[in-house]
Amino acid sequence: MALVDLFSDTKSRPTPEMRRAMAEAEVGDEQDFEDPTVNRLQGRVAELLGKDASLYLPSGTMCNQIAFAIHCRPGDEVLCDRTSHPVNAEAGGPAVNARAMIRTLAGERGIFSAEQVREGIRAPRRHAPVSRLLSVENTTNYGGGAVWPLAQVGEVTEVAREHGLATHMDGARLMNAVVASGTAARDYAEPFDSVWIDFSKGLGAPVGAVLAGSEAFIEEAWEWKQRLGGAMRQAGVIAAACVHALEHHVERLAEDHEHARILAEGLASLPGVRLDPKHVETNIVIFEVPDAAGFAERMLAEREVRFSTLGPAIVRAVTHLDVDREGIERAIEAAATVLGAPTT
Repeated sequence: MALVDLFSDTKSRPTPEMRRAMAEAEVGDEQDFEDPTVNRLQGRVAELLGKDASLYLPSGTMCNQIAFAIHCRPGDEVLCDRTSHPVNAEAGGPAVNARAMIRTLAGERGIFSAEQVREGIRAPRRHAPVSRLLSVENTTNYGGGAVWPLAQVGEVTEVAREHGLATHMDGARLMNAVVASGTAARDYAEPFDSVWIDFSKGLGAPVGAVLAGSEAFIEEAWEWKQRLGGAMRQAGVIAAACVHALEHHVERLAEDHEHARILAEGLASLPGVRLDPKHVETNIVIFEVPDAAGFAERMLAEREVRFSTLGPAIVRAVTHLDVDREGIERAIEAAATVLGAPTT
C-alpha cells in the first residue's frame, strides 16, 4: 500500500514533465548572470509580483533571513504574527543574521489587524528597540492556511508606512492565496517592499524560492546571498523546475484546496476530532484530537497515512499534487478506524 503523505506540501515530488524540463534546461554561471533559465525565472517572478527585480535563492527561509537583514539594523524590531515562520521555524535566524528582535502579534489564525499593528509599534525612545519592519505571512502556515483579505493587507501596511516601517511579505504559499481568492499576485505584493514565493511546496519543484523587490534591494540581497552561502553556479537545472511550475502547476492548486475541504469535512465528522471545516480555505487542515502524537503514530504505522503534529493535541495535514482524491478518502477511512468511529 502506497504512503498517503499529508505531512507537508514540501513532500511533493517533481513530475515526469518537470524532470524532463530540468534535464533539458539551458544553463550557465548564475552568479555572473550567464544562466538563461535562472534569468528567465527571475524575470517572470519580478513581473508576476510587480517588482523591479528578483533573486533565485535555495530556500524561503533564506528569503526571510535576507529581507530581515536588509530592512533592519542590529537591535531593531520586527513585527509579525506569533504563529509566523520566522518565529517558529527558522532556528532563531533573525537574532543571528539580522540581529533583530521580534515583537509578536496575536492575530486570528495568523492574520492580525491594523489596530494590533498600531499598538505594537513602539513610541521612539532610547530605552526601546526601534520598530523597523512589518512582516505578513500569506497564506498563514500555522494559522491553518488562512488567506489574508486584500483590504486587510492594505490596512496593516498603511499603518506601517505611516510610522516609517518597511514591509515584507512571506509568500511561501502566496499562489495558494491567489488561486483561493482570485486576487492577483501583484495586487497582494504591491504594498510590500519585499516579497517572495516558494516553489518547493504546492508548486511541486524540488528546490528554491524567489525574493523580489526594488533594484537596490535585490543588489543588496545578492551580497547576503553570497554571505550566507546561497550563491550557486549552473542553477538552471533546478530553476527550470520552477519555470515549469509557474506554467503548469498554479491553477491546479485549486484541486489541493478541494481535497483539503473534503478531508476537513470527513475528519470533522469523527469522534474526538475538533475541527471547523469553514476555516479551511486552502491546502492546510489543522485539527485537534486528544492524543496527537499517538494518533499520528498509529495512522502511519497501521494505515500508512502520515500527518504532522503541532502540539499535544494538534495535528496538521497538508494536501498537494502527490495526494489524489483516492488518497484523501483513504486518509479519512484510516482516521475513522484509528479513532474508533462506528461503521455503517
